[in-house]
Amino acid sequence: MKPVKSEDRRVANIYEAEFKPFVFPDGVSMGDSVLQLNDAEPLGVGFHVYRMPPGMTSRPHRHNGHEQFLILEGELVENDGTVFRKGDLVWLRDGTEHCSYTPSGCLLAVHIAGPETTVDE
Repeated sequence: MKPVKSEDRRVANIYEAEFKPFVFPDGVSMGDSVLQLNDAEPLGVGFHVYRMPPGMTSRPHRHNGHEQFLILEGELVENDGTVFRKGDLVWLRDGTEHCSYTPSGCLLAVHIAGPETTVDE
């Protein structure tokens, strides 16, 4: 087996790497940020690490493809009152609509199949 070429591997430490601000297509930025190594996908699509600052509520949105995430730090409160805490692995079906709030900030490992669509509340 051949060694992996440097151009075929990217490595980042989630506690040391620089996260990129997440900006919606309409130019809105809410303070959340993303660490994503695959630049062939739009930021926030595919596998990435997602950081929400304390007090942030995500925009209401619809998933275009299943979403899975693992809470690495903090907690996340869904619009229906469900609370996810460190260690919770969550799966949301394609087409699910929701928004989330984090009282103290959170860090998530996320896989999203396709770009989300913002929806009206």
